[in-house]
Amino acid sequence: MKVDALIFAAHPDDAELGMGGTIAKMTANGLKVGIIDLTAGELGTRGSAEIRKHEAINASVVLKIAARENFHLPDGDVTPIRENYMKLVHAIRKYRPNVIFAPYFNDRHPDHIEASHLAKKAYFFSGVGKVITYENKKPQVPYRPQALYYFMQTYEFEPSFIVDISDYFAQKMEAMKAFSSQFYDPKSKEPETFISQKGFMEFIEARARVYGFRIGKTYGEGFLTEEAVEYDIVHAIRTRTKTTPFA
Repeated sequence: MKVDALIFAAHPDDAELGMGGTIAKMTANGLKVGIIDLTAGELGTRGSAEIRKHEAINASVVLKIAARENFHLPDGDVTPIRENYMKLVHAIRKYRPNVIFAPYFNDRHPDHIEASHLAKKAYFFSGVGKVITYENKKPQVPYRPQALYYFMQTYEFEPSFIVDISDYFAQKMEAMKAFSSQFYDPKSKEPETFISQKGFMEFIEARARVYGFRIGKTYGEGFLTEEAVEYDIVHAIRTRTKTTPFA
């Protein structure tokens, strides 16, 4: 199956947290989106890998994504070794996305940083002909996406562009709440964590409001690219709006 966008995330719930509104916007506009969770999140303080597996399924339904896989790399040990990044190369060649997304390369959680490094290596080597991978015992055709975009998790950056998610913020929050074992749940008796605090959900909304305000919208999600982004000046002048790749 070919997808338009493929998202690499260290743990189930990372994609929803970092760019759930953008995913919802893409699928609502007819784009096929896939998510690759690198680990099952088995080291998480709350819940379990099995619980998060079912939560990820529910979140995928909310966001209407086309495909989701879990590579079951060891949680807490997502390292950019060849064996690992070749799994991502295989996925890129299998799904042939126009663009890929990965966590920002500087973050509070070490797995997010390493997932970012893996995605960048795979982004490059997926297009190298002498790097051989197989699908159904046949060599895959080399393929490199058009762009690699980074999404925010805990640490912020100055965005290269901001996506208006005003119409999709509620859907993002619904997808996040599908991970009830991880995020705020007043009925839970499990230990409180950094992301399970009530204030964390409020932080997510506040951040979305800040980035939305910066583009004259209610809610927004910011992304970083290390390469130049084309700006359609004619469209911007004619419509008197700020344009972004997914505006």
